[in-house]
Amino acid sequence: MLNKTDQLLARALAENGMVSGDITALMLKEAAAGEQSFVSLLVSRDIISEEDALKALGSALEIEYVDLLRASVSPQVFQRVPVKIASYYNFFPLAINERVLTVAVSSPLDVKMEDEIRMQLGLDVRCVLSRQEDVVKMLKAHYGIGAETIGRILEQAVPESASQAMEAGQEKIEDIEKQAQEASVIKLVNQILFEAYKKRATDIHIEPYRNKVRLRYRVDGVLYDTNVSPEIRRFIHAILSRIKIMANLNIVERRLAQDGRAVVKTHDQTLDLRVSFIPTPYGESVVIRILPAEMLFSLEKLGLSADQQNVFEGLIVKPHGIIFVTGPTGSGKTTTLYACLSKINTSERKIITIEDPIEYEMEGITQIQVMPEIGWTFGKGLRSMLRHDPDVMMVGEVRDLETAEIAIRVALTGHLVLSTLHTNDAASGITRLIDVGVEPYLVASSVEAFIAQRLVRVICQGCKKEVSLDLKDAIDVEMRKQIAADLRLDSFKDVKLYKGQGCASCNMTGFFGRTGIYENLLVDSMMKELIVKKTPSSQIKKIAISRGMKTLRRDGWLKVIKGITTFDEVVKVTQADEGVLAPQAGSAVAMPVESEEKLVSADEGKRVYSRLESHINIRYKIFRSLDEAARRGYKPENYSATANLSAGGILFFAGETINVGGIVELKLELPDSQEPVSCLAKVVRVEEIEEGKKYHIAIQFLDITSSDRMRVDKFVLE
Repeated sequence: MLNKTDQLLARALAENGMVSGDITALMLKEAAAGEQSFVSLLVSRDIISEEDALKALGSALEIEYVDLLRASVSPQVFQRVPVKIASYYNFFPLAINERVLTVAVSSPLDVKMEDEIRMQLGLDVRCVLSRQEDVVKMLKAHYGIGAETIGRILEQAVPESASQAMEAGQEKIEDIEKQAQEASVIKLVNQILFEAYKKRATDIHIEPYRNKVRLRYRVDGVLYDTNVSPEIRRFIHAILSRIKIMANLNIVERRLAQDGRAVVKTHDQTLDLRVSFIPTPYGESVVIRILPAEMLFSLEKLGLSADQQNVFEGLIVKPHGIIFVTGPTGSGKTTTLYACLSKINTSERKIITIEDPIEYEMEGITQIQVMPEIGWTFGKGLRSMLRHDPDVMMVGEVRDLETAEIAIRVALTGHLVLSTLHTNDAASGITRLIDVGVEPYLVASSVEAFIAQRLVRVICQGCKKEVSLDLKDAIDVEMRKQIAADLRLDSFKDVKLYKGQGCASCNMTGFFGRTGIYENLLVDSMMKELIVKKTPSSQIKKIAISRGMKTLRRDGWLKVIKGITTFDEVVKVTQADEGVLAPQAGSAVAMPVESEEKLVSADEGKRVYSRLESHINIRYKIFRSLDEAARRGYKPENYSATANLSAGGILFFAGETINVGGIVELKLELPDSQEPVSCLAKVVRVEEIEEGKKYHIAIQFLDITSSDRMRVDKFVLE
């Protein structure tokens, strides 16, 4: 049914040329015949935005339009205006000046409504226009989620019996099952769940404290407090009982931890809820994990670069071997494995998974849930899975020697196995397996790759803005220098940084969604040799970096300069790469030395480190395969002397050639009565001095400590 406001708005839109007269006439006719309002029809058909429509209406009626999300409101206003009145009349109270209440509405209030509000509050009413969605958001933000429902529950409650029982010294008896089934409590729980879904939350935390209940949502990996009415504490038992009923748990048991599962449906999505209760001194605390029942997994959407995606696609089509994805809890390991399984999930392959718990359901894959309480463990499940003739197997996590050994032997017998480990980086996965008792030769012969990953928040595209370089801001300059040094950029001024300003779509956080950063350690012939020799993971990582492995931090920096995430997000989840030269005083950025000539600062026109022609005894060992060593009669350790040296690298004599890019383990014997300087170094240039007999080898220090570098520099200068 149309009203005068709709006709006035139609005339204003046509006169301003915002919408043609024919379209307004058609929309007015549809609004009169249907249930949708004139404005909602215009907005739903993308004819005009609600904001533009309200501004046109406000101009015609001489009513101000207000961006409600940017408005500040005094807390005294909410004390004067009850939520039940604001919700019933669908307005948000903005201010009270003397005896005039300013309210934000999505359509002008009629005279009757204004009179009713005036009678109930004793205040005159002044209207401003705002979007309906903003009115609802602000009501929830300031009064709390479910505030109207809690108010109605309080109105329906009969406090006399409770107060009489307290006076008589009797314990209050609550029928929690009946309370949990009341329509008002059901509605309140549904509002909490639906609000979490709308905010893209992955977890809901309901935590009772003394005289208080805290509600928090985890969005993009970060917990945010959600405003709720303080009165919710009076219904916490009923709320928790309702959740227990949904998850088919014992509503009477409050002393023990309980875990359950429920499936709910929103307007357009079925959600799988994982519910976990734990007892606390002030009641039970509950965490609800929200998982989409149907989720599309795709390697293309994980945040992989083109090179990384090619590596993944090459690994998952191998006929046998193990692929380990490593990282802490909540780093997206399981999602990555499911994306890999989705890529190879065809009718020609039999895929079986064993998990604790099953995170997602995937059609075409046999999924097994472990149950340790009845003896159904990863080890027993793996043995049974082999009798089902699988081509690909996924093990949720390798936690112990039994699971690790079975998974490795399965991989050695011609199956592709995907699994996870809890380690800080890719190289540490090797150490973890050896520490639990797996023989190094088994790790070397079965594992195809260790892939470390982390999740970082993505800058909201709706409010992303480049951060201008401020040379007076030491922190900003230092951030850019660090990125430039790690990525071998010519100047820190080439580094671009971005951030989100905060907008309605990202809930003013500046971030929307998350993406992955990755570190791929492929187990090739050299890595196999290092594993068999039980080389420390720190050494393995340095060698892998020198051979081109992109670390978590460097992958993060690439996403920073592309405007995908921020500096702080990368620093929060990654560790600094060892062996990277730090910025030096007096130069823009001290770049890692790729060749002897690059020991010069681009800004100063001189060497970063002074060089001295001197003969210093050195010992070095070359990292090469055992076959090559036997063929060449290679000795474990060679002795030589330097032709010249600096704190960045050395030039020394050798009786054999070394491939450029090769890695040597070096001991430099400085004549200062201290221990030799020990580090890894990379060969950057080879010159033949005497045909087939004598060579000059130029090497760059990779992981030399700051104190040792200072020792070398001091010796050169003195």
